[in-house]
Amino acid sequence: MMLPWKQIVLLSITGCLAVCTDDVIFQGPRLRTEPSDLILPISSPNRQATIMCEAEGSPPPQYRWSLNETPIDLGNDYRRRMSGGNLIISNLDKDQDTGIYQCKAFNTWGSILSRKATIQFAYLENFRTQTVRSTVNVREGQGVVLLCGPPAHSGELTFAWIFNQYPHFVQQDSRRFISQETGSLYIAKVEPSDVGNYTCVVNNTVTREKMLSSPTPLVLRSDGVMGEYEPKIEVHFPDSVPAAKESLVKLECFALGNPVPVISWRRTGGVPFPSKVKMKNSNAVLEIPNFQQEDAGTYECIAENRRGKNAARGRVSFHAKPHWFQTMADTVLSIQQNLFWECKANGKPKPSYSWLRNGEQVITEGRVQIENGALSIAALNLSDSGMYQCVAENKHGIIYSSAQLTVLASPPSFSKNPLKAVLKARFGSEVILECKPQASPPAISLWKKDNELLQRNERMFVFPNGTLKITNVTRGDAASYTCIAKNQFGSASTTGRLLVTEPTRITVRPTNMEIIVGESIVLPCQIACDPALDVSFSWAFNGQLIDFQQDTDHFERVGGTVSGDLMIRNIQLNHGGKYVCVIDTEVESLSTSAILVVKGPPGPPDKVTVEEITDSTAQLSWTPGRDNGSPITGYIIQGRTPFTVGWQAVETVPDTAPTDIGGGGGTKSELVITWEPVSEELQNAEGFGYIIALRPVGTVTWTRAVISTPGAARYVFHNDTIPPFSPFDVKVGAFNNRGEGPFSSIATVYSAEDVPSVAPKMVRARSVSATQIEVIWEALPAIPERVLGYEVMYWEDDTKPDTVGKVRISGNYTVVNITGMNPNTAYYLTVSACNTAGPGPQSMPINITTRKPPPNQAPLNIQWSMIGSTLSLHWDPVVATETESKVTGYLVLLKRHRYNDINTLVTNKTSVQLSLSASDNYLIQIKATSEGGEGVGSEPIHIHKLSMGARGSGAHCLNPLNMAAVLISGLACFAW
Repeated sequence: MMLPWKQIVLLSITGCLAVCTDDVIFQGPRLRTEPSDLILPISSPNRQATIMCEAEGSPPPQYRWSLNETPIDLGNDYRRRMSGGNLIISNLDKDQDTGIYQCKAFNTWGSILSRKATIQFAYLENFRTQTVRSTVNVREGQGVVLLCGPPAHSGELTFAWIFNQYPHFVQQDSRRFISQETGSLYIAKVEPSDVGNYTCVVNNTVTREKMLSSPTPLVLRSDGVMGEYEPKIEVHFPDSVPAAKESLVKLECFALGNPVPVISWRRTGGVPFPSKVKMKNSNAVLEIPNFQQEDAGTYECIAENRRGKNAARGRVSFHAKPHWFQTMADTVLSIQQNLFWECKANGKPKPSYSWLRNGEQVITEGRVQIENGALSIAALNLSDSGMYQCVAENKHGIIYSSAQLTVLASPPSFSKNPLKAVLKARFGSEVILECKPQASPPAISLWKKDNELLQRNERMFVFPNGTLKITNVTRGDAASYTCIAKNQFGSASTTGRLLVTEPTRITVRPTNMEIIVGESIVLPCQIACDPALDVSFSWAFNGQLIDFQQDTDHFERVGGTVSGDLMIRNIQLNHGGKYVCVIDTEVESLSTSAILVVKGPPGPPDKVTVEEITDSTAQLSWTPGRDNGSPITGYIIQGRTPFTVGWQAVETVPDTAPTDIGGGGGTKSELVITWEPVSEELQNAEGFGYIIALRPVGTVTWTRAVISTPGAARYVFHNDTIPPFSPFDVKVGAFNNRGEGPFSSIATVYSAEDVPSVAPKMVRARSVSATQIEVIWEALPAIPERVLGYEVMYWEDDTKPDTVGKVRISGNYTVVNITGMNPNTAYYLTVSACNTAGPGPQSMPINITTRKPPPNQAPLNIQWSMIGSTLSLHWDPVVATETESKVTGYLVLLKRHRYNDINTLVTNKTSVQLSLSASDNYLIQIKATSEGGEGVGSEPIHIHKLSMGARGSGAHCLNPLNMAAVLISGLACFAW
């Protein structure tokens, strides 16, 4: 939390210690980058290593390093130097540079320690000199173990065996197994083909060195063949296997036997294996990736042949280094207040806790108490200020959490919260005067009326937080009021004058009225009020506030400073309802209302009767409905049938031609003609159908076609001589058993066109994000065929049918964004021009790979605090995995409750300051950004308008001095 200091004076008994200006922000160090373990080959070509340590703070931090808890003297060490806070070691030396390193970052506000990091050197020595190893004699059918005995080394090893000569390596199967734990070669049942020389090959995965043992001869004994025998397990994992969280666990199991045993695995208790578990090397190796708590338990290996079976079992236990789930936040307290911090961490085994202040161990004594992960300091003094770290540790790791404690000592000041120069209150009302000085420790307040100490009575009450309440205000309460605040460092005062005003009266009110649609009216609203008051008028219509700027066509407010008359122009039916005039002053609010009735068109006719029906006519009669004050000039007759949708005007002539003649498109040598079918109620007889007439534009002879399907709406005329995209005159008529009806009006329809004959050129693409590709091409020049748009085809490189997609755009656009792609995936794509006949030839395929996905980790350990209306946020950095896009910054989304809008802020830091309105509630979320897009959002943070002046990490806290409750000190907290 960054603290903007506003002329806070730190005092002691002898006087002022320090003054902080309005513009300077002070902050203790915060680590951005910490050291990591390194394992280096002794023969590293550059012979240099860098251990990272970077911190931020104000003033900028300085750094010190230690090796094996001994400070490193960089002034007298030509091989070691610092760049920023990073330690660079040149000419690496195994004996001098092996050990545990730790960084300390410090400035004038305190010190913090980084986590510890180890430098180790990997090496692989030669096998002990030996011309040849002892011969191993074994019967055919017997099992054998050939020991590797790896030489002295540091760093992870892998093993292989050479049979006779390089490059003939022993291939592992159900009969042969090479343990990557011991390096030994196991042959379950020796066969004559196994006779030969065996050489163990040891590889160091860090140094990439390789060493070969002396060969071990394997020969068959001449005293017969070994008979069948039950399995004998020679390779099995220990009885107890500790496994770290998220690690890859490998369990080995192999048996000798004749016949060759079959290996199988199970978990005791009938617990099934999850799908992530894999069996390798003919089931001799069981792999559990991403080991979690639920994977712990007893695992059993079973070796079986027809002679019997044998089993080995062991328990795999879950272990995890500590991980924070509760940390402390930066805290500002007054002198003599009490501090309580608590941090909590998960881990297996359960972590132990310790505390550091400015990098030194905190010991329980006197005012300082430590219990598990909780630190409490009673009666704070200025020397308690500094940087504190909570340390959680188990045998698998150690983690640090840092926070700054600032202890303040300052006299009272009203520079931020003075009383208003003039306060107004209505006669007979209640008034609240707040006394809110800044002071550390909190000040004791008293009030003066004019120059006399205020005497409490039944109408005047001073709350413990200094607030003064006056009830049933009288004219005698008009006076100057002064709040005086004191603590051991000094005193301050603020003064305001209370003005008692006369009640406001409504002199002219609106009345209920009736008015005709289209007319205008003025609704009056006038008052008499105290001249010292500022008055504002507003109007509400049917419960909604009228926006005079948005609805200027109908509403306008007219009148002077004591008049809020409402003019309504061109009144419509929807303007009928309740109108409320609202009068607001600094001291009260009044309202008055009226009902407006708007006269409109006549009501519906009554008693509609059907009197006579023939095959094509019906006679109706009705009585007039209400005229609503307007004379009736005519009637509209509507009807509906089972074949219509809704009510429609009734036709007086039943002979109807098809409508909406159109068409076009289709394939080569076709003319497609469409129309709107005649509704069933207008077909008038059986045998209904359509007559289609067509001719090329400019000719006189019609070609006719007949369709006997009443519901038809389309006809395709095919002729190989039809030129592409040629205009035709087209008309459509109808017929039934009684004869032909009228033709429609003539419409122009074009024949089908040819697809474009040329493919687009200069096609290129770029990856926009993990799910979006932008494709650009060059527009086609003029060609004989029409170009109505372009089609982009794309597919993955495995060419599976379900990976093919396409995007089509209309018009002369030469760029398109394709979304919904898979992250980090190679795509091939082509572009073709298209028209109503379809797409033309495709461009040459190009390929593009989408970016890696954004980080799947949301920002964690979000801390926030409020100083006035300034919100400070801080969170832990998000670190992308190798399969994710690198974090480029962070997106802070700020949603205001009142306006329901969302503002965004982009930053490349892990902290930000925002200016919030004290009259609104906020919802805040933070996401990491990357080339692959936006990452997962953090848990939302709710900032309530009552939280101004608070701090937290998900809970919202109120200073009790802002609450109407009797609280002496501390914080009142609530969840929202």
